[in-house]
Amino acid sequence: MDYTYLFKDQTGKQSKVAVVGATRGYGYTLLAQIPKVKLMELRAVCSRHPEECIEVLLELGYDKDCIVTCESREEINQVDENGIIVVRDYRLIVECGITAMVECTGNTGVSIDVAVMSLTRGINVYMVSKETDSVCGPALNQLAIENDAVYALVNGDQPRNLVDLYSWAMLLGLEIVAAGKSSEYDFVWDRETGELSYTDGISAKKKLLEMLDCWRFKGVETLEHRRRLLEEYTEVICADLCEMNLVSNVTGLVPARPTLDYPIAKPSELADIFIPEEDGGILKKTGVVDVFYNLRGTDEASFSGGEFIIVKCDNDKVWDMLRGKGHVQSRNKKYACIYYPYHFMGLESPITILLGDFQKIGTHPECRQVSVLSGVAQKNLPKGTKLMVTGHHHEIIGLVPELLEKKKVENLAPYYLLNGTTLLRDVKEGEPITLDDVELSGLDIYKLYRKGLELS
Repeated sequence: MDYTYLFKDQTGKQSKVAVVGATRGYGYTLLAQIPKVKLMELRAVCSRHPEECIEVLLELGYDKDCIVTCESREEINQVDENGIIVVRDYRLIVECGITAMVECTGNTGVSIDVAVMSLTRGINVYMVSKETDSVCGPALNQLAIENDAVYALVNGDQPRNLVDLYSWAMLLGLEIVAAGKSSEYDFVWDRETGELSYTDGISAKKKLLEMLDCWRFKGVETLEHRRRLLEEYTEVICADLCEMNLVSNVTGLVPARPTLDYPIAKPSELADIFIPEEDGGILKKTGVVDVFYNLRGTDEASFSGGEFIIVKCDNDKVWDMLRGKGHVQSRNKKYACIYYPYHFMGLESPITILLGDFQKIGTHPECRQVSVLSGVAQKNLPKGTKLMVTGHHHEIIGLVPELLEKKKVENLAPYYLLNGTTLLRDVKEGEPITLDDVELSGLDIYKLYRKGLELS
């Protein structure tokens, strides 16, 4: 696709962007990129700490004279059209004359409220907060349609990048067996020293000479060997399951298993792993989403939390030619892996915003609650326990996440619907949290979740 041609616009139209949750992580990368995009300008930013927001803007080279802090609608109305408005109250964002609202707080209460306010005013919403989309994506998609607005996941985060790769394959008529991503960090092994490290920046390096015994893939027994060696570093990461929840709801693909598979693998092995068991792989069913831990040598490139699909090779001659060009195929020549080894956060996101603002293209209006991210008690939880999302991976202490097909959910409560709620009864270890275990009736997010379930 030639993006320069797609967005060749002579009308002078500009995408006027607001970023909610603007000072760190994703928000920072987007703020850094916006000034480089000709068809886009930053109009407003929102943060609970406006002074930090201003520091970030100045650090990124924004003009100090254009930055104005506002506390009310009246003050906003006085700002020059070229001004950059900084607000503490997210509810003021919709008053700033924007075309695009990018939500990246990770706070479900804030993101639901500001998304609904924006969409009902016809302002396009670009949702980075995956926690919110996992619960309310279908309802927010529908609300956008009703108000002639766009609701979209964003490029730069794995769900949208994977949806794009999936849609490319579907358009070409490829049969997709599985789709997924690598978890955020790599296992990196130095063959010369035997030293293994985990690229989360936290885990200490350790000698692991035994890795040589399972460095080359020979079958699922290799995966079992790697798992035993690295078990202390492996876990079910809620953020991974949440992201695959979003992909599932757009594509119709279902979870490979409730906690996903997480094999420790190299990209060159994926076409031998994410295939049916009868062909030597790990899948008990096809048409699934899944996740793997990337394993690499010190001199090999990272998968960078990128995305992949596994497709069937339906023409021997065609795929023989492609294999000759170095494409990743299974040893039995029946499957191939196609992948993007990246997700560039806010650096990529202007593409999504321009597609929405200029072409009215969102994620997918047919988004439905295909799967539900639920929470299972990791230990006995007494009545009165408050459930709170905390930490880098946005997890609820005491709960293990599981991603389930909607038809198997019954009365289970979505994981991020539980944030801030209190248990109404004792929940035993191993039991899932249900909608009856917490008080939800007054929550807007619960009402939207129910609306989403009603969509056929």
